[in-house]
Amino acid sequence: MSIKSVFAIPFAKVVTKRVFKWANKPYKTQDKVFKKLISKAKNTAFGKDHDFENIVTYNDFKKRVKVTDYEGLRTYVDRIVAGESNVLWVGRPLYFAKTSGTTSGAKYIPITKDSMPSHIKAARNALLFYIAEKNDASFVNGKMIFLQGSPVLEDKKGVKLGRLSGIAAHYVPQYLLKNRLPSWETNCIEDWDTKVNAVVEETINEDMSVISGIPSWVQMYFEKLIEKSGKSVSELFPNFNFFVYGGVNFEPYKNKFESLIGKKIDYIELYPASEGFIAYQDSQTEKGMLLQLNSGIFYEFIPATEFYNENPSRISLKDVEIGVNYVIILNTSAGLWGYNIGDTVEFTSIKPHRIKVTGRIKHFISAFGEHVIGKEVEKALNDSILGTAINISEFTVAPQVNPESGLPYHEWFIEFENEPDNIEEFTSKIDASMQEQNIYYLDLIEGKVLRPLIIRKIKKGGFHEYMKSIGKFGGQNKIPQLSDNRKIADVLQGFLID
Repeated sequence: MSIKSVFAIPFAKVVTKRVFKWANKPYKTQDKVFKKLISKAKNTAFGKDHDFENIVTYNDFKKRVKVTDYEGLRTYVDRIVAGESNVLWVGRPLYFAKTSGTTSGAKYIPITKDSMPSHIKAARNALLFYIAEKNDASFVNGKMIFLQGSPVLEDKKGVKLGRLSGIAAHYVPQYLLKNRLPSWETNCIEDWDTKVNAVVEETINEDMSVISGIPSWVQMYFEKLIEKSGKSVSELFPNFNFFVYGGVNFEPYKNKFESLIGKKIDYIELYPASEGFIAYQDSQTEKGMLLQLNSGIFYEFIPATEFYNENPSRISLKDVEIGVNYVIILNTSAGLWGYNIGDTVEFTSIKPHRIKVTGRIKHFISAFGEHVIGKEVEKALNDSILGTAINISEFTVAPQVNPESGLPYHEWFIEFENEPDNIEEFTSKIDASMQEQNIYYLDLIEGKVLRPLIIRKIKKGGFHEYMKSIGKFGGQNKIPQLSDNRKIADVLQGFLID
């Protein structure tokens, strides 16, 4: 046993105790964060424009600061990008995290001296919670891989610019650098196919103990390992016992992963965003991820069913309820105010506050008033593969409003690794789950407005080919799992199994 693993267990237990001190005083913790944010930003351009000087209560704040998104803050961000200081937050940012916007083009999300440490600490604490719960830190003796974007950063008027995962690569603790793979040179490769092949070459003979990344891209890495070696992942890496992921619901991928790995392992879910590290899984036995209440983010929530109303309810942590689908709104130490990141969440517990991501407020299907959300689609698919040998590589769902004949329907594009023996029975199971979960969908089916869903089989590797075709192959790019339009669906017609 190494010195690192010996000291990791007591350190993990100390850190978890510290975290639960603030987690068990949620409202007091958030109130302190709120007051600190307002006080520090009152002399910024945004603070002066919105009268932060006279904000005392949350109600004062709501009267002065509207819920917005990147477009709503863009004039301020553009000033920061141009070189101005004290605009949204004190001074200038350390970094801009570059993300792709559907309507805004490239987005430049500021990361500041005050916000950057919370990104690093939360990722570290997720691993420490796992160590404390398992009373085992042996994995720190093995090699660790984080499939991420290139750490090469550009310069934007004196501020470093890159993908969040590439920025985070510069903050790997010194004591982990010897264990970390891939090499810096490999990590800097931009082309994803070339990069994954290089990662395979560097890791195939190593003792990998921790693997992290977006499931669809890690799956590609696993497949290439198996193709090259002829062995399962667990045969190659016998000490690999847990996978760290974020960005998508893992359940639809779980069967496939366990098939590739060759054994059951533990999973740690993270909820990092360029705008802030929001939550991480703190337990293998409890549902949901621990909301980070002490990380320079003051949270607000809007019931998803009200979001598009003229005057939706807008509440703080004190008024949230378990099981309600909320749009999450951030106010951060990077200077994002009333900021809608587009995600929807549900609370799985409030002692402490744990959440699960349920989808994207813009990613829904309501072409006929059904308002189907991501959580429903994912649950329907997971219910239908549970206990079967069916493995799914990727999927997405879109409405077919104008079919060549018959009633409209929801069209499911699925890339199977192992197909169901009876596709009609599988389709019926998914549709039955959708009708059970969503009363509007049920009414539309029973009212003969919609017919039951139809599955289109995508050829193996088809989703990867699609992502390449739109220039979003690899890294942090993900397929939306449902859309209210045919933009993705129409292109996928070219990747169907004949």
